Amino acid sequence: MGRLIVVSNRVALPSGTKSPGGLAVGVYDALRDSGGIWLGWNGETAADADADQALSTVTQDNITYATFPLAARDYDRYYRGFSNAVLWPVFHYRADLSRYRRADYDGYLQVNRAFVRRLAPLLRPDDVIWVHDYHLLALGGFCREQGIRNRIGFFLHIPFPTAEVFKAIPPHHALAQAMCAYDVVGFQTASDARAFSDYCVQHLGAEREASGVHVADRRVRIGTYPIGIDVDGVAAMARAKRSRQVAALKSGLEHRKLVISVDRLDYSKGLLERFAAFEQLLESAPAHRGRVSFVQLAPPSRSDVQGYREIRRELDRAAGRINGKWGELGWAPLRYINRAYERATLMPLLRAAQVGLVTPLRDGMNLVAKEYIAAQPPDDPGVLVLSQFAGAACEMEEGALIVNPYDTEGMADSLDRALHMPLAERIARYERLMQGLRLHDLAAWKDRFLADLRSSAKPGVTTKLPTLPA
Repeated sequence: MGRLIVVSNRVALPSGTKSPGGLAVGVYDALRDSGGIWLGWNGETAADADADQALSTVTQDNITYATFPLAARDYDRYYRGFSNAVLWPVFHYRADLSRYRRADYDGYLQVNRAFVRRLAPLLRPDDVIWVHDYHLLALGGFCREQGIRNRIGFFLHIPFPTAEVFKAIPPHHALAQAMCAYDVVGFQTASDARAFSDYCVQHLGAEREASGVHVADRRVRIGTYPIGIDVDGVAAMARAKRSRQVAALKSGLEHRKLVISVDRLDYSKGLLERFAAFEQLLESAPAHRGRVSFVQLAPPSRSDVQGYREIRRELDRAAGRINGKWGELGWAPLRYINRAYERATLMPLLRAAQVGLVTPLRDGMNLVAKEYIAAQPPDDPGVLVLSQFAGAACEMEEGALIVNPYDTEGMADSLDRALHMPLAERIARYERLMQGLRLHDLAAWKDRFLADLRSSAKPGVTTKLPTLPA
């Protein structure tokens, strides 16, 4: 069996100090047992003349991390530009925030080509390549153009929009063609997979098949692979000795109940709507005043992008208004914190909360929802309030309180219900959710995707393949 080669925009080096995101945790655990290579950007920028330097490699725990910097120009066009000013907003159904420039798209293609140039010398004929997320939609097409005939799979961690929304991206046709160069294309939910399949049928002339589509003399498997978590690992981390930060939080709460949210600072997460719902709770249910605190952890994300600076200012104003209106000398209703915490600190924080409030406007999966449940004490678990627009809602609707994040009063009502929920109901909901978490854990995600990829037909040298613009 060939090695596993993972390619992602960013590589989380083992010596890093930042708390890794869901993609990094998932990729690391996928490689941890089998070993292999993880290729991607090291998070640093370099002068244009220095960016083509040789790969830097380090091997630890059977994983070789192969990383490189991006040229400053490529960072602006590929990362800040097309990836995060076009693909991210459109894929999250915010085409109104998209800012398309041809130069950014050219930069996106150039960097995808550069990834392939660095990948090709590392490959052996039987290696299996697993490409991750929206930054690298075009990589499969360039691999085929370079004559790479290994099995290549692609997994999208964020939502895939309906065909009509996807068409808001001017080069949508070329991008979809490039995605069809992969052997397996995986999504978080069935609706995401259906949206991509529908686009291929409607706009690429593909024929729908039981396992995917037949397009340009290629059979592309399209599947749903909901990413999970290491349930026992999260639970153990949550039970660990409390950190100084957790002790300080518990001390400050006294006997108040805690509602907690953990998100990157991003307009897709619905933070403003969440603040409004908490304020509505204080307005409509006076009994909670002085008896519940809401902690929102929102570490900065892409702070060099204008839209993210604006959302931070809006949240600062909203938090100040809520605390100014409802706060008392001994009680601040809302604690809004713009910093990242290590997972070893976050999991005990989640365990300490009576309510986990996870209400994105749109999300591919949202692993915080799953981590919140896994972190709970089985004999006195908290309640998950979850947006219907998070991918996790497909799996957690029988145990979580599902809400519409655009319905302020409805969210406030669900918060009130969660804070008053009897112990027996909380335990029953927790046990149903834990069954689902174990059924669709991180190992199941990895094993199902890689089994489908390894069983796919190996591309032949005569296969007709879609091409991208030069």
